[in-house]
Amino acid sequence: MKPATKAALMGVTTATLTTVLLKKGVRFAYVNGARPIVPGNFTRIVGPAFTLRFTPTREDLATVDSWASPRSTRAAIEDMPEGCVAIADAMGLTTAGIFGDILCARMAVKGVAGLVTDGMVRDGQGVIGTGLPVFCQGYVAPASVAALNFVGWQETIGCGGVTVVPGDIVVADGDGAVVIPQAMLDAVTEAAVEQERLEGWIMQEVGKGLALPGLYPANAETKARYEADKAAGRI
Repeated sequence: MKPATKAALMGVTTATLTTVLLKKGVRFAYVNGARPIVPGNFTRIVGPAFTLRFTPTREDLATVDSWASPRSTRAAIEDMPEGCVAIADAMGLTTAGIFGDILCARMAVKGVAGLVTDGMVRDGQGVIGTGLPVFCQGYVAPASVAALNFVGWQETIGCGGVTVVPGDIVVADGDGAVVIPQAMLDAVTEAAVEQERLEGWIMQEVGKGLALPGLYPANAETKARYEADKAAGRI
């Protein structure tokens, strides 16, 4: 992802992105269940998806000893590049946490942009203390192996009702997390930046007392006024 694209997306809300993606035919882009671990935290993160996949626990596979396996969450974290967004398919389960404070601390030290999951984490206060932006359903005490079996990373997953391919772009903020298909990144970014600019102008018009019909959504006359203000450098 180009630095200019990332900078542009840092100024775009996930609400705007869901609307833009819907207009482009992508209905399932919002990760259900992934909310800021600290309610009201509107820190925005942007980065390429680094995917992780869990399956239902199986007693002979999901053991404490499996944490030392070459194919473990620990090994996956060591593979994460700086700036990526770790996104984990935990099948929406709320009975065990996929990562705890030590694993999240390691991710923070490596410069991972954040963690998004449709499941839970554990060591809640410790995870918050690492400073790693985390978007999840909440936190619980049981470890992952109590309900989940980690099977791999950097493969296509389904997370919170969204198909995620490694390298797709993840944007997350106070409203949750959205996945932008990599092939659509430039078109979505351009449209989203323009949508933010238009809606900012509409908010100014609302503040002036204008009624919504014809303003939002903008009719031809409103669009003409907007374009004139933009051309004149007033927005």
